[in-house]
Amino acid sequence: MTVVQDVSFAFQPLLSTRTGEPVAIEALARPGTGGIYDLLRQAGKAGRLVETDIALAARAVAAAAHHDRTVPLHINLVAATAARADELISTMRLPLGQSGRATTEVVLEITPPFSRVHRAELIRGLAQLREAGYRIAFDSVGDGDLPLSLLADVGPDLIKLDSHLIGGLPDDAPSLAVVESLAHYCSRTGIRLAAVGVDNEDQLLCLNRLGVRLAQGNLLAGASQDATTTAVPLPRPVAEIIELNATTTTGDVTGVPLVSDFVRPATTLPDTATAEEVRDTFAAAPAITGLVLVDEHGRPAYSVERSRFLIAVTGPYGHALNAKKAASRHADAPRVIRADATAMQLLEMVNDADWERSGDDIVVTDHNRVCVGVVRLSEVVRGVAEAKIEQAAALNPLTRLPGSEVVDREIDRRINNAEMFVVAWLDVDAFKVVNDTVGFAAGDDLIRSLGRALADAEAELPGVRVGHVGGDDFLIVTELDEIAPLVSRVVDRVWSTEGLPVTVSLASLVCGVGSVRSYREASRLLAPLKKQAKAVAGSSWVLTRPGADRVEVLRGRTGPGPQHALRDARPTTVYSAV
Repeated sequence: MTVVQDVSFAFQPLLSTRTGEPVAIEALARPGTGGIYDLLRQAGKAGRLVETDIALAARAVAAAAHHDRTVPLHINLVAATAARADELISTMRLPLGQSGRATTEVVLEITPPFSRVHRAELIRGLAQLREAGYRIAFDSVGDGDLPLSLLADVGPDLIKLDSHLIGGLPDDAPSLAVVESLAHYCSRTGIRLAAVGVDNEDQLLCLNRLGVRLAQGNLLAGASQDATTTAVPLPRPVAEIIELNATTTTGDVTGVPLVSDFVRPATTLPDTATAEEVRDTFAAAPAITGLVLVDEHGRPAYSVERSRFLIAVTGPYGHALNAKKAASRHADAPRVIRADATAMQLLEMVNDADWERSGDDIVVTDHNRVCVGVVRLSEVVRGVAEAKIEQAAALNPLTRLPGSEVVDREIDRRINNAEMFVVAWLDVDAFKVVNDTVGFAAGDDLIRSLGRALADAEAELPGVRVGHVGGDDFLIVTELDEIAPLVSRVVDRVWSTEGLPVTVSLASLVCGVGSVRSYREASRLLAPLKKQAKAVAGSSWVLTRPGADRVEVLRGRTGPGPQHALRDARPTTVYSAV
């Protein structure tokens, strides 16, 4: 088609927000006149939309023929084209063969409109494309006509958030809520999530906080006509943000990163590849340390480590003896781990394995055991160490409890999961009087004792999370049926230090589903409630709900306020801190 022949291609990398390295490259069609949507619109009016789209896909592969194959190639397709998978698969065989690129190295980004395509035909076409080895991504999610139910039915390998959504971050609350919801969906399903159109540092920081691990945009790297280079120098502010994110606690509630946070693209060849084909691949890509031999389904069959392989097949007679024979003769069984495993699980697996292979890449698979990339052990070790260091640095030196961020994350998690929970604020009544009366050391002893009691409660009650926000203030998130047992451990306990009796106040807010929208809102509602708790004499516990007019006083007594009770107290017997 003459119009398609006039189209050139630019290439834009998709970067990891954890390492800053390219994990894929997207081919972007650039017509001689107008935009790509103008070209497709004209083709649609002429009744040749699918034929034009397939021709563009074939030209994209050809344009990327000399591109670094260590990262996957992303190609855009309209949904109508994906529904006609037979034609696409047939047309793509020749350009893929000429470029030496396998279908497993190509990600098809399916774009709107979806409403004009028969749903069953689209699902069937996507299944055919997957059987042929292609990976599937849904593009423009959040601004097109993609039904959310289609996400559940298809389970794509990647979701790309539309730039319109990203443009609203971090200040537009609706955009933030949508991105948070999709990030939660992807974390629950194992689907990778990417942000498109990242143009400023505030957006990147917000995406890092939300756990979006892939990003694309002019802030990171613009589109280039050069298809041979994906490694791009990052602007210094961006590099600093990514370095900061690399040490931010992620993954599960213990702060240990997930394996998926470290995934690099894998260089793959069929498990029938010869030693000569593997040697040629290593020669063409000096930076890769190994490759994966995969079966017809894309599942890892063998792992080839560069140094050991080249030692075996080079030398005076190595090439003659091995060139035409199967490369698998000089390969190892792959060390495989699921993408949703934690980094600690990976380290445990390696610890039980052959340490002579400690430098090998570990193959990462999805839930269907299909290879999705590799991780380097050294990066995982460094990532875990940095996460633990960051976690340790955030612990309060007196109690060894984390700060408010653990409560922040836990509240956000429960809100996203539509769970009921209780958030509570505990502090010591008239703590300044404690320090002024028996000294700072006794005050520290008291805080340590409180911290130990809360840590013990957290260990015994599975739904409890505790944060020490400084001084004598502690934040707690718990299940509704766990707040009373926690009160019995802390509020009902008799406290004293150096013979001075001490009381504590607990303000608790029962948050029903949808009653609070964020940690910030919960903390705002707790502030006046804490004042009411401290106005009750003795160790007190007050409870209410967002929007309720009534505050229940469940512990405490009438009489002089806690400040006066403590000020008038005089130690008669010397006790050690409880």
